[in-house]
Amino acid sequence: MKLKNIILSAALLVAFSACDDLFEPTIENHKDAADLENMPSWAVGLLGHAYISNPLGENANSWKFTDVATDDAVSNDIGNSYLKIATGSWRADNNPMDNWQYLRASWQYLNQFLEISENVEWARDQVASDLFKKRFQGDAYGMRALYMYHLLMSCAGWSADGQLLGIPILTESENIDSDFNKPRNTFRECLDQLNQDVEKAIEMLPEEYGDVNGASNVPAKYTQMGADPSQYNRVFGDHAKNRMSARVARAIRAQAALLAASPAYSEGSGVTWEQAANSMAEVLANLGSKPIENIDPTGNKWYEDANGIKNLVAGYNRPEFLWRSNKNESADLEKDQYPPSLFGKGRVNPSQNLVDAFPSLTGYPISDSRSGYDAQNPYANRDPRLALYIIYNGSKAGTDKSVITTAFDGSNNDAMNKFDGASTRTGYYLRKFLDMNVNANPSNTTNGYHIKPWIRYTEIFLGYAEAANEAWGGPQGTGSNSYSAYDVIKAIRKRAGIGENGGDPYLESVKGDKDKMRELIRNERRLELCFEGFRFWDLRRWKVDISKLNETVKGMKITGTNHEVVDVEKRDYKDYMYYGPVPYSEMLKFDALIQNKGW
Repeated sequence: MKLKNIILSAALLVAFSACDDLFEPTIENHKDAADLENMPSWAVGLLGHAYISNPLGENANSWKFTDVATDDAVSNDIGNSYLKIATGSWRADNNPMDNWQYLRASWQYLNQFLEISENVEWARDQVASDLFKKRFQGDAYGMRALYMYHLLMSCAGWSADGQLLGIPILTESENIDSDFNKPRNTFRECLDQLNQDVEKAIEMLPEEYGDVNGASNVPAKYTQMGADPSQYNRVFGDHAKNRMSARVARAIRAQAALLAASPAYSEGSGVTWEQAANSMAEVLANLGSKPIENIDPTGNKWYEDANGIKNLVAGYNRPEFLWRSNKNESADLEKDQYPPSLFGKGRVNPSQNLVDAFPSLTGYPISDSRSGYDAQNPYANRDPRLALYIIYNGSKAGTDKSVITTAFDGSNNDAMNKFDGASTRTGYYLRKFLDMNVNANPSNTTNGYHIKPWIRYTEIFLGYAEAANEAWGGPQGTGSNSYSAYDVIKAIRKRAGIGENGGDPYLESVKGDKDKMRELIRNERRLELCFEGFRFWDLRRWKVDISKLNETVKGMKITGTNHEVVDVEKRDYKDYMYYGPVPYSEMLKFDALIQNKGW
């Protein structure tokens, strides 16, 4: 017995002595700046956080559909957070539009990366190492500008003492000894920082990524660093496509300029419509000396090309896209948005308000007596985009092209208000973005391929038209450019298939009237960019009358052959809600922050 105890004690002694950290803390596997300088694959992970946190959505399934908080749509999901804020629940401590903490945390990663990247050996080849450093730093500056734009859009606002404020600007990383109680910088200062970051991105990055053949095709700013084609391709070649580029950085600057020149911000930003128009024109110069001639003829229905999306090579774009998400294979979007008969939940229900915004086929608004609109046959002879973007009563959809009956007296759950949480509340379902080759049947699901446009050239064209109309005296002013707001709208409506006898009589009737053209441009923006997340912010930057923010959402109740427009959902926005709030949690923590007026 004693021998057994002696053997056991000896064994335990050996075991304990073998674990020399049993009573001491182990060395933690945490990396500091010095560690990362010798580990480029870890260092670039900091930059990777910028794409994980991309406010445009990391992948093709990240649609937020903020449209249900506007006059364009409602949701049949009673728990939808955007529905709640639209109907009176928007508060500083209940804000689904909030991106303050998320983007600010990722901003810290970018600042850390910019500091660390200076001393990282990115490659043993010194020229390649210098090129990698330039590319990665340019990428970080461009992404920081993107964050700033989205933070200004959601959080900028006027204080009670009349200041237009943005966010606290941080250009250095924070640590445990930092002073976190920073005041908000002015909107103008934030915009200046954004523009500085864009300039650095443009200086460091290529216009577009891609392999080159021959030394003469290597951009001069890289040959000055000693780069040959193989080194250039190693850093900036095809494998890097779809990352932040100089072209994308210019587009972010143009978006920010349009925001700053808009009525809600112009007084405090100092940015003019002319500056915004020229920023947009700089981006459109990518399309050649006559951008209008190179507008993508199928750019308004890019999502319909299922095979084209499926076969899209990584990083490559069709002409409509300036920047996009990665390709995604799934049936998730269809499961959420298909009508119930196609095994969907019909979550986003377009409004009658939006349907009424589509003109007649001749181009006249349906409120115009010349349009030929028939209220009891409302979908006949309409703008072709209506059928492209919205499923209405009698539309065909799905793999079998089934007829969808949304009428109130319909026989299945596609009918208006037939089944809570799946049926349409407005008489309409979403078609835009959906792949009609997808079978969402749970027992026999077939996936489709989707991409999400982050920046479309159509958005830039419409931004130019909006600013140009204001900047240069009306629809036909061009400034130093070769095209006008009128030219842009003419091209977009022609692409849509609007007009009669080869012309667009309504457009021609307003081409000399700045106010009517403004109304038309805003309407074209509403139609072309519907469900892409613009409407909520556009209404606010335009500072539309509060009655427009609170316009009751309507639907179409069809019984037999009778078509009746009915109220569906009221809106409850207050006049200070043109601007979003600083999060209440941040206000509690930091007394240096000033809240936007009203919140």
